[in-house]
Amino acid sequence: MTDKKHILAIEDDPTYIRLLKTYLEAKGYQVTIISDGLKALNSVRQIMPDLIITDLMLPGLDGHKFCRMVKFDKNTAHIPIIMLTARDLDKEVELAKKVGADIFLSKTKPIQELLKVIPDLLNHA
Repeated sequence: MTDKKHILAIEDDPTYIRLLKTYLEAKGYQVTIISDGLKALNSVRQIMPDLIITDLMLPGLDGHKFCRMVKFDKNTAHIPIIMLTARDLDKEVELAKKVGADIFLSKTKPIQELLKVIPDLLNHA
């Protein structure tokens, strides 16, 4: 059994997937990538990750709906969720918080911003 924290990343952009996976694995995390929101939702209870990073715009099921469904399921509600988007709009932050996202970050920011918030979320989960 591994002591590595398991992160489920839901992202459909191949370039961002490679970047995310490379940086997260370099930090010692076990990473599972799923590119479709509906497939990810169906996998969450099997995977039971320590943290979820999800894009807002996804095929199958968008990030808002995915987040809401994870947070309203008593078996997965404890899993922290970071929501990412290429858009940087205040209304998106508001909606992300309403559906249960713990943190909302713009993909336009350096990936180091994302890497900084992960340890705190994992320690408080």
